[in-house]
Parts: sequence; structure tokens; C-alpha cells
Amino acid sequence: MLEVRGLNKVYEGHQRRVEAVRDLTFTIDAGDLVCLVGPSGCGKTTLLKCIAGLLAPTAGEVLLDGRPVTGPPRGMAVVFQEYGRSLFPWMSVRDNVALPLKQKRVAKARRRELVDEALAAVGLAGTESAYPWQLSGGMQQRVAIARAVAYEPEVLLMDEPFAAVDAQTRADLEDLVRALWKRLGVTILFVTHDIDEAVYLGQQVIMLSASPTVVQERLAIDLPAERDQLHTRADARFTHLRTHVYEQIQAAKRGTRTDAAVASVAE
Repeated sequence: MLEVRGLNKVYEGHQRRVEAVRDLTFTIDAGDLVCLVGPSGCGKTTLLKCIAGLLAPTAGEVLLDGRPVTGPPRGMAVVFQEYGRSLFPWMSVRDNVALPLKQKRVAKARRRELVDEALAAVGLAGTESAYPWQLSGGMQQRVAIARAVAYEPEVLLMDEPFAAVDAQTRADLEDLVRALWKRLGVTILFVTHDIDEAVYLGQQVIMLSASPTVVQERLAIDLPAERDQLHTRADARFTHLRTHVYEQIQAAKRGTRTDAAVASVAE
């Protein structure tokens, strides 16, 4: 469904050249939920913007269902970290969620149906007439997720979407993402700096090196398909996996790779 081939991004500035991403290559199959983690400043957001067609790569390419991404593709939706800046405060919740559907030229009756379904799916039925500034931070992010869901994307990109909410809200939103993923069958690439979150959410975790970024390791998360915040996080296998990812991220900061950890994770 999603293929990144030899992606490179260089920022050219006044007497300064920064290579943010170097030769990134990976694929994501249709219907997968893949989490991407890496050291701070390693280029995760740059990568996501290139995948979303919001930023042109210096070299390499991104393919969505075999088609090159040269601009924002119709089959993709993005949920950003800063929900306060992605929602229009002068528009109601309904109008915020419906906006991309208008641009997609969806018929009015179908728009209303999709918005109602999306808001119900994220637990916000009855808030259609409210404005974003009247909602809590967690509810605003649910509106942003509902907008992406209503668009009926093939691929959903999420850029550290829960970084600005409290721990309890974050846990609720993590479970919401997994529930929506299973219900809709959408392909999700979830970027996060939180190692526990990556292991809890994903079927796989892609670990990036320090900048300039390459893929450090790709790890299958062999936890049960049914997960919950209490029992999954208390599972010894969860602890083992998150320890491995943590060790690899620390190794990435040092510019090394812990082969001992790679061997131990398979045990």
C-alpha cells in the first residue's frame, strides 16, 4: 500500500546545508498499523510530510498503491500533533469535520452521514454544533481524528497526535486508534516519540537512526491482537519489547546498533 524508496531530504539555507533524511526505504502493507520512532530531531516529521506530499523530497520517491506521490493524494489523511492549529475555531465541529468532504465534492446528504458516523465513532456524538474552543484538548484531537476518518482514507498518517494531551486522555486515544483501525481496516503509519506507545499500538515498530536518518531496525510486535492498557502493559513480553526498542533508540543516539539486543528480542 505504501512504499518509501531511497528517500532523501536536504534543507538548503544561508551558508548551511542540513541533510535531514538519508536513503530511507521501507514498505507498509495494506491494513497494517506501523509505528515509527526515533531520537528527537531525527527527521520523523520531515519524513511524514514527504510521505503526505506536503514536502518534496530531494531524492527518492513515495508510492501509494503503486502511484507516485507528487502532492497530497486523495487516498491519504493526516492527523497532526497540534490539534489547536488544525481546527478552525470559527467553524463548528460539524463544519470542521465536513470541510475536506466539501473539497472532495461529496454530496451534502452523504457528507452529513459521514460526519455523524465519524463523530459517533470517536465518542463525540452530540457535539456537532459546538466550537473547538468549547472543547477540551482531548476532545479537539478526537475532532481532528473524526475529520480524517470521515474522509474515508486508504492510508492514515498520524504525527505524534497525542503528545499534547494528559496521560489519561492519551491512553483513551490510543485505544480509540486501535478500535478505529480494526473497524475500518485502514492502513496507519503512526509517528511517536513515546516508546511504550509505539509498542502498545503497533503490529510493527520501525526505529530510525539519528539524523541524517536511516532505518535502524524494523521489529515485529508479537503481542496479542486484543490489547488493553492494564493487562498488555503488565505483560512480560511488552516489557521485553519496549526495553529492546529503548536500547535501540539509545544506540541510535550514539550512532551504533546493539546486536546483543537484536539477538535477545528473538528469544
